[in-house]
Amino acid sequence: MAAESNSNSSSNLRIIVENNPSDSQLSELGIRSWPKWGCPPGKYQLKFDEQETCYLLRGKVKVKSKYSSEVVEFGAGDLVILPKGLSCTWDVSVAVDKHYKFDSSSPSSSS
Repeated sequence: MAAESNSNSSSNLRIIVENNPSDSQLSELGIRSWPKWGCPPGKYQLKFDEQETCYLLRGKVKVKSKYSSEVVEFGAGDLVILPKGLSCTWDVSVAVDKHYKFDSSSPSSSS
């Protein structure tokens, strides 16, 4: 993926959402081999120490960054990149089930 984030400044901590990526893109990323995580509806305070890429199998989430007033919404079928250093609140209205991967080196690294 050609997503780049400069996490030196908290104002650059942007969440990237791709709606309904193609099956071929999901296969290329190897998403079905990634671990799964889920949570029930509720509000969760989260901090991302590494960049996370996730694909939501089900759910609906509104994310409010601690550093801005911007609210980002995503749900089932969305591919989401959460930048390293992001502190946020997840307001989960529909239980989440997702595949996820932490990228400790660079967004283009492959494992």
